[in-house]
Amino acid sequence: MVEFAASDREGWRAKPADVEAICAARHPDPFAILGPHVTRAGWAIRAFVPDAVGVKAATRDGAPLADLVRRSGDFFEGLAPDAGERPAYRLEVARVDGVEICEDPYAFGPVLGPLDEHLLIEGAHRQLYLRLGAQLARHEGVDGVAFAVWAPNARRVSVVGDFNRWDGRRSQMRKRLDSGLWEIFVPGLGAGAVYKYEVLGGDGALLPLKADPFGFAAELRPSTASIVADTAHFEWTDADYLERRRQCEPRRRPMTIFEVHLGSWRRGPDNRFLTYDELADELIPYVTGLGFTHLELLPVTEHPLDESWGYQPIGLFAPTRRFGEPDGFARFVDRAHAAGLGVILDWVPAHFPTDAHGLARFDGGPLYEHADPRRGFHPDWNTAIYDYGRREVANFLYASALYWIDRFHIDGLRVDAVASMLYLDYSRKAGEWLPNAEGGNENRDAIAFIKRANELVYGAAPGAVTIAEESTAFAGVSRPTDSGGLGFGFKWNMGWMHDTLDYMSRDPVYRRWSHDKMTFGLLYAFAENFILPISHDEVVHGKGSLVGRMPGDEWQRFANVRAYLAFMWGHPGKKLLFMGQEFGQTGEWNSHEALPWWLLDFWPHQGVQGLVRDLNHFYRNTPALYARDCESEGFRWIVVNDESQSVFAFLRMGEANDPPVAVVCNFTPEVRNAYRIGLPRAGDWKEALNTDSQDYGGSNVGNLGQVVAEPRPLHGLPASAALTLPPLATLFLTCEES
Repeated sequence: MVEFAASDREGWRAKPADVEAICAARHPDPFAILGPHVTRAGWAIRAFVPDAVGVKAATRDGAPLADLVRRSGDFFEGLAPDAGERPAYRLEVARVDGVEICEDPYAFGPVLGPLDEHLLIEGAHRQLYLRLGAQLARHEGVDGVAFAVWAPNARRVSVVGDFNRWDGRRSQMRKRLDSGLWEIFVPGLGAGAVYKYEVLGGDGALLPLKADPFGFAAELRPSTASIVADTAHFEWTDADYLERRRQCEPRRRPMTIFEVHLGSWRRGPDNRFLTYDELADELIPYVTGLGFTHLELLPVTEHPLDESWGYQPIGLFAPTRRFGEPDGFARFVDRAHAAGLGVILDWVPAHFPTDAHGLARFDGGPLYEHADPRRGFHPDWNTAIYDYGRREVANFLYASALYWIDRFHIDGLRVDAVASMLYLDYSRKAGEWLPNAEGGNENRDAIAFIKRANELVYGAAPGAVTIAEESTAFAGVSRPTDSGGLGFGFKWNMGWMHDTLDYMSRDPVYRRWSHDKMTFGLLYAFAENFILPISHDEVVHGKGSLVGRMPGDEWQRFANVRAYLAFMWGHPGKKLLFMGQEFGQTGEWNSHEALPWWLLDFWPHQGVQGLVRDLNHFYRNTPALYARDCESEGFRWIVVNDESQSVFAFLRMGEANDPPVAVVCNFTPEVRNAYRIGLPRAGDWKEALNTDSQDYGGSNVGNLGQVVAEPRPLHGLPASAALTLPPLATLFLTCEES
C-alpha cells in the first residue's frame, strides 16, 4: 500500500516527491507508485503517460472506472472508490490525434517468483532461459511480453523500444531486492518487437543502452538491439535422429567433422550472406555427399564484428541475424538431422567484447566480468573475462549451453580457448596475474565452472558431446568429472597437429631428421579422447593453406596433401577439416568472400576432393578405423623407425570380429619396391585405398589392387607381404575374407 501524504486529507494521492521522481525516471520502486493501489478512499490508479491530453481508466469491457487527472508533467492519477477487488482495467488515452486504448504495464503483478530468485542466487537455475530475457506470455489473462534482466547494482532499469518511443520513463521495471532481478510485463507486445534496456548505474549515471543478455534474437549489425522472438514452438521432425543419438557412444562411433564459417562458405549475389535456408539447401547436401558425419559451425552466437568470426560474442542466446531469424537456424539443424548430419557449435564462455551495448559494466560496474583486471581482462584479445566464481554469472553461462541443446537440438559444443580459462597466468607476465588461494596458477573457479557445465550438458542430452580446444598438457580434460577430470567428451589434439604439419612442410630430403614428429603423438594418443584438427586457425594469419605449406612442385604439393590426409584418417582420433581444405584450397582463407570454388575446374583439386570423399566413406564403413580410437588396443606400430626412407606403417583394430586395416605411408617422392611389412595374417590383402591413384591425380603406382601375405613372420607379426610403395602416398590394406 502506498504511504499517504500528511497533507492529503483523503489519503490516496501520491506524494509530490514520488510524482517528481517518477517523471524524472529516478524512483527506486515505480511499482509502489504507478498502477492500482488500495487506499482508505478506494483504488488509486496512477499512470505516467507522455503526450496525453487526458486519461481515463475503464474496465476490460469498457465500463468507466476512473478519470485520471494530471498531477504534474505527464503523471496522471484518479480514484476508483467502488472498484472492489484489485481492478483489471485499460487506459483510454486522449491525444491530439485521437484516442488510444491500451493496457497499463503497472496494472499487472510479478511474473517471476521466489524460486526463480533462489535458484539464480544459488547458480542452479537449469532453465534460466525460460524466465529471463523477453518471454512471450499470457499473464493475468492478457498476452504480452515479460521482460526480466539481472542488474543488482542498478538504481533503475527500463525496457525501451519502438513500442514506447525509446523513452526510459515509460516502462520502468520492478526490482526484486533479494536477487537483483528487474522485471516488467508489457501487455500487447509480441514477437518482432525491438528493444534494449536503459540502465541507471549505481552511481546515478545513465549507461549506454544495453542489449538483452538473454536476447533470443538481435538486429543485423551494425544495429545492436534485441528482438522479441519465440524459439520455444518450432515443429521439429528429428525425433528418430535424437533417439539414435541418445543410444550411441560417441567415442566408439565414426566422427569426421567439417568445420565451416557460414559467412564465407558460399556467398549470394553481390557477395551477400546466404540465409540459413539457402545454406541448408546447399551446404548440407555437399557435406553429406562428401561423407562427413558432423558439421561444426564457427560461432553463430550474435557478435558485433565480422572479423572476429563469431569468437567475440555478445548474444549467447541469439543465432546471428546475418543469416536470418532463429526459426531459420532451427530449420537448418532439423534438415541436417534429416540428412543424418550432426551439428556442433563453437561456444565461447572464455571472454566477451567490451562493446558499450554488451555485458561489459552492465549495471555501471563489473558484473559479468571479474572486478580485478588481472583476472577480468584478456590482454591478447582486449576482451573481458567472466567472473566464474559468481554463481549468477556461471548460471548465465550454464543456461546458454543448455539453451542451444534444448531449443536448437545441437549435437555438441566445442568450447573455445579452454586453456585461457584454466590458467590465471595465461599469456601474462610475472606481476600481471593474481594467484589462486594456494598461490598457484590454476583458475579454480573456471575449473569448477567447466566441470559443472559438462555435467549439465551430458545430463540433459545423452549422446551429445562437448569438445575442448585446449592446447596444454592439463590432465584429464576428457576424463569424467567423477574420476577427477574436466568432463569433456573430446579434446582437440593440438600437439599432433603442430608436429605433423611441421613434418609435412619440410622437404622430403630432410624429413628423416624429423621422423619423431609423426610418431611422438602416439606416446600420448590415448591419454585423452582426441580429435585431430586441421582447423580454421591453420589457414589464417599468414599460415597460408594446407596445400601452400607443402614443399615441391605442384604435383608434389598435392601428393603430399593426399598422403597426409590419408595418414590422418588412418591415425587414432576423430577427424576435423576446415572448409576449403577438402578440395585443396591454395590461398589463405578470406572470411569476407566465398571459397574459391573455381579451383574445382582443375584436376589436382578434384583429386583431393575425391580422396576426402573416399576416405570418409571408407572410414565410416570400417570399424577398425574408429571403434577403438581412444584405446591403445586399437593401434599397433608395424614400422616406426625407418627414418632413412621416411616410411611409416601401422595397424588399426576394432572389436574382435572387425577386420584390421594396415596403413602404410611413404613420405618421399621415391618409389619403394619390394618393401616388406609384417601383417597379422597370411592371405590376400586388398589395396583398399591408394592416394597415388590416377583417380586422385596421382602417378598410379601401386600393387594392382592386392598383395599376398606369406606366413613369414616380420615386425613381431606372423605374416608379411612385399609392397610397392608409391611416391608421396599412403596405402590402406584390408584383409580379404577367407
